[in-house]
Amino acid sequence: MEPLSNRKKVLEQKPMNFWERLYLPAIFQGMGITFRHMFKKKETIFYPEVEREFSENWRGMHSLKRDEQGRERCTACGLCALSCPAEAITMIAAERQKGEEALYREEKYAAVYEINMLRCIFCGLCEEACPKEAIYLDGPIVPADYLRKDFIYGKDKLVEEPMKVQQD
Repeated sequence: MEPLSNRKKVLEQKPMNFWERLYLPAIFQGMGITFRHMFKKKETIFYPEVEREFSENWRGMHSLKRDEQGRERCTACGLCALSCPAEAITMIAAERQKGEEALYREEKYAAVYEINMLRCIFCGLCEEACPKEAIYLDGPIVPADYLRKDFIYGKDKLVEEPMKVQQD
C-alpha cells in the first residue's frame, strides 16, 4: 500500500562492531546507573512513622462543620449531592422537633448524611456548592479498610466534635 504523502523513509541499519555484539558497554552503562542511584537520597516516605507534608489546597476526608453555638450547619438542601459528579453523597432530610434548637440551626436538617468514600473523587465540588459552608474536605487521609461497607461514612464519622467552652 502506498503512503499518502509519497515520501519514503529509508532506514539504514549499520552493522554492530565487536564490543556492541558482546553487550559489555551496555551492561557497564546499566550498572553505572544502578550504582549512582544507590547513593542518591531516597524518595520513600516511611508512613505511618513519618507524616507527609501536604500543600495548602490538599483535599482530605470530609467533615461536617458546626457553628459557633455547636449546632450543625447542614440544612439538608441537597446541593452537595447534586453537584457530586460521582454521586457519592446521599442524604435524608427531616424536620427539627421542639427542643432540638440547640442541635440544628434551621428547621430542616440532615437526619441521614452518608458519603461513599469508594466513589468519592475528592473534587471539592460539594464544598463549593454548600451555601451554609457546612462541608469541608479538610480531614486526614481516608484510612484503609477491608470491607466495602466500612467506607460508607455517616454523620457519626463526619460531624466534627462540638467546641468546648472554656469556663473561667
